[in-house]
Amino acid sequence: MSSGLTIIPVLSKADRKAFVDLAWEVYKDDPAWVPPLKDEVHGLIDPAKNPWFGHGRLQLWLAMRGGRVVGRISAQIDDRVQQHIQAGLGQWGMFEALDALAAAALISTAEVWLRGQGMTRAMGPISISIWDEPGLLIEGFKQSPMAMMGHHLPAYRHYVEAAGYTKAKDLLTYDMDIRKDLQPLIQRLIQAGERNPRIRLRNVDKSDFASEAAIILHILNDAWSDNWGFVPLTDAEIAYAGKKLKPIIFEDMVRIAELDGRPVAFMMTIPDVNEMIRDLDGKLFPFGWAKLLWRLRKPRTARIRVPLMGVIKELQGGRLASQLAFMLIDSIRRNCVEHYGVGHGEFGWILEDNQGMVSIAELSGATINHTYRIYEREL
Repeated sequence: MSSGLTIIPVLSKADRKAFVDLAWEVYKDDPAWVPPLKDEVHGLIDPAKNPWFGHGRLQLWLAMRGGRVVGRISAQIDDRVQQHIQAGLGQWGMFEALDALAAAALISTAEVWLRGQGMTRAMGPISISIWDEPGLLIEGFKQSPMAMMGHHLPAYRHYVEAAGYTKAKDLLTYDMDIRKDLQPLIQRLIQAGERNPRIRLRNVDKSDFASEAAIILHILNDAWSDNWGFVPLTDAEIAYAGKKLKPIIFEDMVRIAELDGRPVAFMMTIPDVNEMIRDLDGKLFPFGWAKLLWRLRKPRTARIRVPLMGVIKELQGGRLASQLAFMLIDSIRRNCVEHYGVGHGEFGWILEDNQGMVSIAELSGATINHTYRIYEREL
């Protein structure tokens, strides 16, 4: 290719290492970036570890110039995306580039591969599913992302749009000062719910976390089933997610709401693990694992994140759904302040047009702190 640029497929263990390690070069001067755990990134793209590969296929590429890696990208086809969203929809992600030429060549390469697989439309960046790190950061560059959220260079927006992509959907995260009580009107709604004998809020039981995770994620599959971009998790993915989440789950940060003894809503809150791993430089060994385990014994992070929350579909749109949501928010808010010394929480991501969740976030006093954009174009 021109300018000494070549695009090569990732084939070897050394290629995969170079693919993962590129992020350290891209963000070396970015104070907001948090180095991810390399084992986690390798696990994401490893068919032997990630159950996503049970219904998806993936190709990775590196952009090379003068023997140096200057970019990377993935392209993926998910059979469940074909089934639940649109036939012919391929996706790309895990995108990093040191310059515009590398970016253009990588996106073009991903598109060629998707066309060759019979895809007629491309969407990205999605790394590698909607449940991992979807979207490109377009607002909120100065604040570090919380756990399980992405961070990108401002130039990437121009690279993607120059390739002919337009907005498909924005995903929002909301920051909330959880030290402040919710407004009186919401407090009265919560108090009415607390007096209702049909409603019970309980902590998760971590000693039986596999079962609890299955309850939570099955509520999630139902609650989010009508949402844009939704792809239901398989049983294998639910088990995998539960295993990964267990070390960062604290019983009073994750609560389930029951109605007449039936689980109907939940809210999952996690400490901002990024605060705990920032100084590990992506390495768990030889000493990073011990440091992280020690920090997880009693986390004292400045922020917490709500990555998942849901109320079953049959209750959505009614007063009871909002009541349950605010009851969960307030009870976990108080636990996080009193037991963990947390000052701020983050809701997200939330679809920009999910009016129910946007209203709940805004009525709770939260404001947008990051915007992530998913792009699309016809192939």
